[in-house]
Amino acid sequence: MYSFTMETSDTWHPPESLDAVKGWLYPKDQAILTWLLDRQDRLEPPGDLAELGCYLGKSAILIGAHRRSGETFTVCDLFDSASEHAADERNKSENKWSYSNLTRSEFERNYLSFHPELPTIIHSTTDQITNHVPAGSCRFVHIDASHLWQHVRVDIESARSRLRPDGLVVLDDFRSEHTPGVAAAAWTAVANGGLKPICVTSNKFYATWGNPRPVQEELVAWLKGFHRRLPEQQTVLGHTIVRVSRWGEPPLPVLPPLHPAAAPARRRVVPARWTSPRSIARDLLPPVITRALVRAMRGR
Repeated sequence: MYSFTMETSDTWHPPESLDAVKGWLYPKDQAILTWLLDRQDRLEPPGDLAELGCYLGKSAILIGAHRRSGETFTVCDLFDSASEHAADERNKSENKWSYSNLTRSEFERNYLSFHPELPTIIHSTTDQITNHVPAGSCRFVHIDASHLWQHVRVDIESARSRLRPDGLVVLDDFRSEHTPGVAAAAWTAVANGGLKPICVTSNKFYATWGNPRPVQEELVAWLKGFHRRLPEQQTVLGHTIVRVSRWGEPPLPVLPPLHPAAAPARRRVVPARWTSPRSIARDLLPPVITRALVRAMRGR
C-alpha cells in the first residue's frame, strides 16, 4: 500500500476519469467488479449495496454506478477521525500510516464528480453498519477497512448478516504481505463459517454464502474470452476457486466524467473488449514488417 499526498481544497479539481481518483482499485478488479455487478443487474432482483471502508471513493464510485431505482448504497468509514476512534495502538498506527490524508470532504467531492447524489454515509466504525443497514437486505458488500484480524473478522460477520443468501462479498488486501490479518479472517470464514470462494486476484477475494457455481461458470467463460489461460481453477478446503492470473490483464472499465447537475440517475460501466498484441501489431506496423513477422511465427 502506498501513501498519497492529497491536494488542498484550494487546488482540488474534479477527476476526469475513475483512474484519476486516488486509491488501490486496480484494472483487473475494476473489470471483475463491473462484471459481477452487471450480472446481478441482469439476473437478480433489487437489493442494497454496502461498502465498509471507502477511502477516497474509487471503489464506491464504481459500485454506486450500479445502484438501481429503489436500492440504497451505504458506505461506512471513520474518514479523518480514524485515529480518534482507534481502540488500540496498533489500530492507531495503521490508520496514521495508511489513511492520514483521508477526509470525508475529499470522498464526497470525488463521488459527486461522477454521481448526482451521495450514498448514505455512516461516519463511524464499520461495526456500526449493522445498526443502519437491515439484515438480509444487501446483494453486494465490499470490505476494505481495517487490516487487523479482530476487526476484519467482525466486518465479515457483519457482511454475512446484512447479505441475502445469494449475496456477494468482496474482501480487499486478503493476501498482501502487510495484511496477514485479512487472510486469516478470510480463510477462517471459509473453513469454519460457511463462506464459499468464487475467485481471487492479486488483491481481492470474491465469495458468497450461497451457491458459487453458476457465477464461477459464467465468470470462467467470460475470462476465456480474453485468453483461454486467464482463469485457473484450484481446489482449497474442498472448494473450487477461480484464480485470475496476471496474464492478459483485462481492460480498464472507465467511467466518463459526470457532474451533479447533468449526471443521469444511473451510469453503466462496460469493460472494453481485449485487443491482442498480434492485432495491434497488424494495425500499426508497416505491411512489409508485418509479413516478415507472420512468416517468422509460422516457421516457429
